[in-house]
Amino acid sequence: MKFRLVYFLIIFPIIFCSAIELKAQSISIELGPDNIALNEAFTITVKVEGETLKSYDKFPDIPGLVKRGTSSSSSTNIFNGQVSRSQSITQTYVPEREGKITIPAFTINVNGKIISSGGKIVEVGPAKQQNQNRRYDPFGSDPFEDFFGRNNEPEEFVDLKEDAFFALTTDKNEVYVGEGVNTTLAFYVSAENRAPLQFHDLTNQLTDILQKVRPNNVWEENFNIENITAEPVNIGGKRYSVYKIFQATFFPLGDQDIVFPKVGLEMIKYQVAKSRSFFGQNRKETFKTFYSKPKTIKVKPLPEHPLKEQVSVGSYELSENINTNELTTGESLQYEFEVRGRGNISGISEPIVNTQKELEIYPPDKSENITRSGTTVRGSKSFRYYMIPKEPGEYDLSKYFQFIFFNTTTDKYDTLKSDYTIQVNGESMAYVNIEQASSDGLFYDRIDEVSNQLQSHQTTEIWKWVFNIFLVVAFSISLFILLKKS
Repeated sequence: MKFRLVYFLIIFPIIFCSAIELKAQSISIELGPDNIALNEAFTITVKVEGETLKSYDKFPDIPGLVKRGTSSSSSTNIFNGQVSRSQSITQTYVPEREGKITIPAFTINVNGKIISSGGKIVEVGPAKQQNQNRRYDPFGSDPFEDFFGRNNEPEEFVDLKEDAFFALTTDKNEVYVGEGVNTTLAFYVSAENRAPLQFHDLTNQLTDILQKVRPNNVWEENFNIENITAEPVNIGGKRYSVYKIFQATFFPLGDQDIVFPKVGLEMIKYQVAKSRSFFGQNRKETFKTFYSKPKTIKVKPLPEHPLKEQVSVGSYELSENINTNELTTGESLQYEFEVRGRGNISGISEPIVNTQKELEIYPPDKSENITRSGTTVRGSKSFRYYMIPKEPGEYDLSKYFQFIFFNTTTDKYDTLKSDYTIQVNGESMAYVNIEQASSDGLFYDRIDEVSNQLQSHQTTEIWKWVFNIFLVVAFSISLFILLKKS
């Protein structure tokens, strides 16, 4: 009995103190639709809210479905000073056949937590437009694999000429300061290639490669490639399978050119036995390094403008919302100014707000949503304002809110302005301010009675913690003494 009591007295304060800091966090798995066409995609999405997506296992392999890359998105909301974030990573699958495909129950380790999904049945119907072509996979089974095992090594091997290359590609050759350039590192294998190839120590190699490739003085939006899978492409009329190992969009923060150096990727390349045998080893492992070509992206300064160093860069449009356009003086008004489009969403600056005495405008709550897909970074950033009109009349909000940016579509500066006009009725609130000023005398009369020492908010918070812990310990000791006497 005493042992349990002591255990309770030790554990209770720990649980009490820990509970104070608990925050709402959730991790979930979302499955795609129940019915898809043969040429449509099925998705599995891992969504994290209230914390950062730090780590996750690979998505499950599903019989009848083939992995075809991932995309990621993130969202940040700031409301009344409280910041909440959500992130998601989506794995895309394409069906291999028509019919019913079973998504078995599976688990994924996300941020060190095991998250479960019960699975489902997906019905794959006929293609809506065209059937999917059969895709060539150069890293599949070896056509010269020994059927009966490997017992005797052949005396002579042939080094087949590979039809493959390693490349760094970008979607632009020159950009403005602040304009994004999408960059991909990938290995390309021709459909006519006959030399057996295989990736080798890719994790460590990629770490070294990115240390050389990542430019300085840029903002990076990483596309977070999780699984390396073959995707068909056509280059100069020739069919290739491309294996992306890294993809990101870089937004230059200065006018220095972005320089990508030559980097190498080491691959396992197998030599093939000159005389194939059912009873011997028909290939021998060797290594070959494939090199990308260096590339330079020219970064152009923005045209002259008074706000040249401050404006956002991208292709944006305005979406706005207001809860009412008719009210009386003293009533509050909620107005949302949302900038959406393509560009560095995280770098979108606040609109220019023209503050006037007749309209009191409070600092905004902010939220952002970012989607990285294909070769594009797009999304939205919204600013929610609360306003109180002090004078009656008509207010044209285009005179109060403006967002100036450099438009990469037109290569010119552009301005987003509000289309809303609000009508304010009632009486002037100027006399209210006069009455408040006269009543402030009571405050100033007490100045001599109050200490002039600055009080630290942080110190106050520390003493609150000390006081709470003291109460818990005192309660525990008192309870222990009472039970001991009884």
